[in-house]
Amino acid sequence: MADSPNITLTAVRRFSGPSVAGTSWRERGQGLIAAVAAAFTLAQIFLVHPGMGLGWDETVYVSQVSAHAPAAYFSAPRARGVSLLVAPVTLWSSSTTLLRVTLAVLSGLALFLALRAWRGVFPVRVRALGGALFASLWITLFYGPQAMPNYWVAVGALAATGCFLRARADRTDHSALWGLAASAALMAWMRPTDALWATAPLLVLVVFVRRWRRPAVLIALVAGLAAGAAEWITEAYVADYGGLLGRLAEGSRIQGGLGWDLAVADQLRSLAGRALCRPCTGPLPNPAVTAWWFALPLFAVLAAFVAVWHGRPARTLVPLVCAATAAFPYLFLIGYAAPRFLLPAYALLAIPVADALLQLVTASDGRWRPVAAMLVALGLAGHLAVQYTVLHRTVARTVADRRGWSRTAAELHRLGVRPPCVLTGNESVPIAFYTGCSSAAISGSNANTTAAALTRTAVRQPVAYLGTPSGRPPSYAHGWAAHSFGGIRLYLSPRTVPTKAPGGRR
Repeated sequence: MADSPNITLTAVRRFSGPSVAGTSWRERGQGLIAAVAAAFTLAQIFLVHPGMGLGWDETVYVSQVSAHAPAAYFSAPRARGVSLLVAPVTLWSSSTTLLRVTLAVLSGLALFLALRAWRGVFPVRVRALGGALFASLWITLFYGPQAMPNYWVAVGALAATGCFLRARADRTDHSALWGLAASAALMAWMRPTDALWATAPLLVLVVFVRRWRRPAVLIALVAGLAAGAAEWITEAYVADYGGLLGRLAEGSRIQGGLGWDLAVADQLRSLAGRALCRPCTGPLPNPAVTAWWFALPLFAVLAAFVAVWHGRPARTLVPLVCAATAAFPYLFLIGYAAPRFLLPAYALLAIPVADALLQLVTASDGRWRPVAAMLVALGLAGHLAVQYTVLHRTVARTVADRRGWSRTAAELHRLGVRPPCVLTGNESVPIAFYTGCSSAAISGSNANTTAAALTRTAVRQPVAYLGTPSGRPPSYAHGWAAHSFGGIRLYLSPRTVPTKAPGGRR
């Protein structure tokens, strides 16, 4: 059954719980949502190692606003939202633990606000269960405390869609308009292109569907997107990106060229804990690891069926369509995968799927269906066990890898590579951050210099090339002192002076 063109507040009360207008911050049952958000924060702190070193992309974002190391090359697809988010911590402290705990707290607060944005659209228990489903994914827990944009796009998309539905249902709910603008700005602040994909259905509805047209909603959505993307667009012209179209083209090139490219199998491979699957080869993970991923679209279809059956499709179909558009480019337009790419889609699916699950376990009179409830509970218990197992293995492997970067940085310091200095070669971006050096590349997506420029720099300050034991150094590094450490072949420029050991020995 289609929504009435003149949906009333009475209908919203009947189908969706309390009125969205003037709802108090002490709305009944909000403690349940707060408990979910608090549990999410604590789970990040205790399950994701707070002292886990910064990853490759994190060092790029953090270096822009850190006194610890020079700013790394900032490629075209990146936006500065993450850098500004972490600036209050990184400008005065180099503590990774402090940064992780701060981000865990902020991500929990953001989840609470995003779930609360749906007040009056879905009951509290649906929102709480949806929040728990999203927050319990290993991907959400792993990236919540990281200096990465994807989680923030996800909660922004979740909040924006909830505020959009509230604003459409109740013209007196001005807080929904402000929430819509703020959420859209958050998404665009973090990743402008992702924000457009996630909000495309909202823009289509409010522009092309007559019964959804409302100028105030359109203004709030467009103003939020414009405000969030303003810095990124301005930078496209003032920096060396060749304008907005040039930046978009360069971003596409760095991502391998956007075009039809089926990446569904790549995403499946990444679910076993691979932070970046590029190239994405090897066998698929154990079916137990990917079962939830196949079940998710089935429950989404069930949610759509339930919504249509009960005559209230808008509140379910809108987030489902937004989830589909948010996921589309990462499933069909790029040739690699990372599990974090689909976080916005998972967040948008969470509440409709939670509603479908609760419909399965409760009868029309509100009583529990014991058999269905037991089966759903067993399924969720198995799901949580799998998520914890993958998270534990991913954290352990990541901590070990980043400790390896830290040991390499210490060895470079011992060999005399100290700021001001430059690193180039394999994994030079993160290791340079750990060492306190600049990073440089003469080719690839992070190319920011030339071989001639590196040669000139090596006359003035220490330069190190990070190679492999079997590889050959580039021409500019021929004749440089070679050292082996931890599976890395280090080539040091003549300006490098090793640190003297106690007693005057080197």
